[in-house]
Amino acid sequence: MVDNKQQWKAWLYLSPCIILLLVFTVWPIINTVRMALLENYSGLKAAGGQVFNFGIGNFTKVIKYRRFVSCLKNTVLLCVWTVPISTILALLIAVALNSIKPLQKALQTIFFLPYVTNSIAIGMVFAAMFNIVGSFYGTENEIVETAGIINNVIEFFGGTHINWINYGSSYTANMVVMVVYIVWNALPFKILVLLGGLQSINKQYYDAAKVDGTSRKRIFSRITVPLLSPMLAYVIITGFIGGFKEYTSIVGIFGETMGPANDAGRLNTMVGFIYDALSTNNQGRASAAALILFGIILVVTLINLQVSKKRVHY
Repeated sequence: MVDNKQQWKAWLYLSPCIILLLVFTVWPIINTVRMALLENYSGLKAAGGQVFNFGIGNFTKVIKYRRFVSCLKNTVLLCVWTVPISTILALLIAVALNSIKPLQKALQTIFFLPYVTNSIAIGMVFAAMFNIVGSFYGTENEIVETAGIINNVIEFFGGTHINWINYGSSYTANMVVMVVYIVWNALPFKILVLLGGLQSINKQYYDAAKVDGTSRKRIFSRITVPLLSPMLAYVIITGFIGGFKEYTSIVGIFGETMGPANDAGRLNTMVGFIYDALSTNNQGRASAAALILFGIILVVTLINLQVSKKRVHY
């Protein structure tokens, strides 16, 4: 404990960090709430001296906006699909890695690489994999068509190529591509957390189970999962928070159109909705949408925490 007479030194050392937090975290939050409650607030209009009335008009406009329901639906669907799939896959991979001794460090590094790679760059790679390149003339003026790596694999096994992300592609195909990408991108962090949790479990539990002749399936369901429940709860909660903020992955694959050429904005999310409002200088509407998204994330997080109290074993 710091002596009461010396506490001023502690505050002095903390002051740079506190000032930065106040300027770049606390004030933006306060300002967002202020702009959301100023009806039809616009930075340019405010600079021109226009006065705005307090009210909830920005919130009603956001909810009534024709793209709002679509953006919310896309965001929820991406969360509902990607979080369970990525969590289950991460758990299975972490268990497998924990049981492999040779090349364990090398495999951990390989699985962790996507986490340190730029999301836009990864999205561009996935776009190239699922893309169908249009016809063009080769060296001898013949027409050449490239269906993309994924479609080449599908055709190799006897299937027919699918229009994943190009003009005329279906909403289902677009969502499949996004789910595959987000799951793949989310795996490294979850594997790292779960693997750390597995390595901290007391080996005596497994030794006792082996002595009793317990099957591997029962060991996994009765020992591994319960003892990993705090880490599982953590990755699920952070997964939902990250899922509701999904934006860069869609931009990486579809660009700023947030969808195929025939339906721009088809896969737009709540964060994309906020950026669209900012690009049109509607800071009031963007702030209201941000607070709505914050409320949704808060409710989902509280529900997860409530469920965790009954399911998590510390």
